[in-house]
Amino acid sequence: MSKYLAERMRPKSLDDFLGQKHLVGEGNVLRKMIEMRHIYPFILWGPSGVGKTTLVQIISKHVNIPFLTLSAVDSGINDIKKVVSSANNLHLFNNVRPILFIDEIHRYNKIQQNFLLTILEKEIITLIGTTTENPSFEIINPLLSRCHVYVLDNLSDKDLLILMYKALKEDIQLQNYIIKVKETTTLLRFADGDARKLLNILELVIETEKNGKEKVITITDSMIRNYLQKSFTAYSKKSQVHYDIISAFIKSIRGSDPDAAIYWLARMLIGGEDPKFIARRLVISASEDIGLSNPNALLLANACFDSVSKVGMPESRIILAETTIYLATCPKSNSAYEAIETALKEVACSGNISVPLHLRNAPNQLMKDLDYGKNYKCCHHYKNDHIQQIFLPQKIKNKKFWVSKKNLQELKMQKYIDLKNQII
Repeated sequence: MSKYLAERMRPKSLDDFLGQKHLVGEGNVLRKMIEMRHIYPFILWGPSGVGKTTLVQIISKHVNIPFLTLSAVDSGINDIKKVVSSANNLHLFNNVRPILFIDEIHRYNKIQQNFLLTILEKEIITLIGTTTENPSFEIINPLLSRCHVYVLDNLSDKDLLILMYKALKEDIQLQNYIIKVKETTTLLRFADGDARKLLNILELVIETEKNGKEKVITITDSMIRNYLQKSFTAYSKKSQVHYDIISAFIKSIRGSDPDAAIYWLARMLIGGEDPKFIARRLVISASEDIGLSNPNALLLANACFDSVSKVGMPESRIILAETTIYLATCPKSNSAYEAIETALKEVACSGNISVPLHLRNAPNQLMKDLDYGKNYKCCHHYKNDHIQQIFLPQKIKNKKFWVSKKNLQELKMQKYIDLKNQII
């Protein structure tokens, strides 16, 4: 018997498995695979402690198919070759294609993944992989195209509470004590949807308290805080959570919700995100989502980046918060973004159209003789500093790329252009 509570409580069957009903609930895909004992190549993607490895172990016990295991953390091509050799022998002997389970498959480099691909193409093994990282970023496309990807979610608070009370009731070692759970808010917050983390915290508290020879242990929020001190956030600069949170941050600004934007900013700062990375995204947001509706937004965002680069943390949190709230409360416009996108598509479509002669510069007599710059009209030589002339190539002279939005600033800009075009 394992000395760790999380291992002792690891589910042995699908009936004991908590969460992921979209995959293992009655009539759903993985349950059907297991019941039919017909496994297709797949990859389980999800955060730590949600049951990826446990689910694979349940599969290995129920499908009655030779099962081989590797961890991408401490194995390479030679290890894969050895396992594949064993798989090939098993295949020939049993006429059944063995399952090869690779834990943390995203840790294999491209060379190792390509080698694994050749094995899959020979149909020697059926691959099952697990990963905490986004497979579309970390796994090569040819390998990914041969595997279904199933997403596992964080466990709900309800699932975690079921697990906790099950452990308190059924675990042989915990039955030696009277454990009363008075409060669970802090425990659930620290567990953060991770079953293993919940059980580890529970075990830490109970093991430490029992050293005082207390037969009755009462678990409270303050007790959990005293033992853990600081929340461990599920945030890594290379993880999918990183991309999800920055996406939520930018979309909250775009959606003019300063409260949500500040919340996601706090999540990034507590997770240890580089303040300059956040500031760069604010500069992009100012130009892409606010743009011409308030040109000052870009000035403030640039000032934010400059200030954050000089000041550093923790003071930079205030600068980032100020800029975030300002951008979230600005009117929004993506007319500049749409204008350049439309122009880029036109260039890709129409190619390198020659610059009209009257718009070309003529620095010498030869170019003047070739009519470079001929008939160009400089606006400053005319009334109101404006004269009508064509600035686009003749082929696309009527194309319109910038379309103003219905905000005060751009309506003012459009009115100016319309007025100029009326002056002859």
